[in-house]
Amino acid sequence: MGVRLSGVSKSWGRPVLRAMDLHVEKGEIFALLGPSGCGKTTALRIVAGLETPDEGTVHVDGQLVAGPGTALPPEARQLGMVFQSYAVWPHMNVLENVAWPLRLRKVPDADVVARAALSRVRLDGFADRWPGTLSGGQQQRVAIARSLATRPRVLLLDEPLSNLDAGLREELRDQIAVLAREAGLTVLLVTHDQVEALSMCDRVAVMSDGVIQQVGAPRDIYLRPRTRFVAGFVGILNTLPALRRSGRVELAGLDAPGLESPGADGPVEIGFRPESARFAAQGMPCAIQRTVYRGAFSRHHALVGEHPVIVDTREAPGPCLAITDAWVLGD
Repeated sequence: MGVRLSGVSKSWGRPVLRAMDLHVEKGEIFALLGPSGCGKTTALRIVAGLETPDEGTVHVDGQLVAGPGTALPPEARQLGMVFQSYAVWPHMNVLENVAWPLRLRKVPDADVVARAALSRVRLDGFADRWPGTLSGGQQQRVAIARSLATRPRVLLLDEPLSNLDAGLREELRDQIAVLAREAGLTVLLVTHDQVEALSMCDRVAVMSDGVIQQVGAPRDIYLRPRTRFVAGFVGILNTLPALRRSGRVELAGLDAPGLESPGADGPVEIGFRPESARFAAQGMPCAIQRTVYRGAFSRHHALVGEHPVIVDTREAPGPCLAITDAWVLGD
């Protein structure tokens, strides 16, 4: 079951979502990834009931929540939502923040349930604290605990980590993924941060201009992008001209290792990631333009002929470049 969008369209003077089809499996952590204005937040708000689709239907765990003649209000959808801003009520302490939605629903032992939710996000002992005394990461964990306490069918996350510094983002990213998997939650995450999407999620949908460009596991999205947009948006893309002959791709007069590509003979372009290249004594001659130390590796900006490439490696530079993994763009 999970979440299913079928033919969902939305316009505000211009198309924002274009006949979007999407299925998030129950218990899956799923990301909508893309640049600002691509439609990902609109899709999330339609699932939440904060927007109404112009066309199409939305089902949550098999229940129709939006569609022709149906618009279930947000409070009736049994969803949890965590926003980019922490949305923690400053006039309530931590326990009251988490327990308040439960009290509105007349949940028995609301404080007990709220304390259990705080424990799950590792905020034991913070119940009497005021939001103003908490760090940004702690406030966001309060917001997550508040959503978890209501036992939602789906947890919706709208850029939940973008207001945090890099260290807190990484820490909370891991905590959310662990919490979701421990609880068997279905999670739909909206983000423009590719690291966040690739590291947290079981599957990722990359969006552009209201259209899903590709859906797949993080590794497939990164190493086997289907479109130039996906290849360029997710990670750094290197490209080199090549020639396809009899199902093999030749690069600078050499076979690209392991790169078989059925299709019409003729010029093609290959793509590869910075870590999918290495320096070698033999291969394609290259010239190093500059090197930037990045801690775990060095980033080398090089030229292969007249074509700029980026190589991420811990090895010392060499006179030639060898590619260990590549794909043909556009295939």
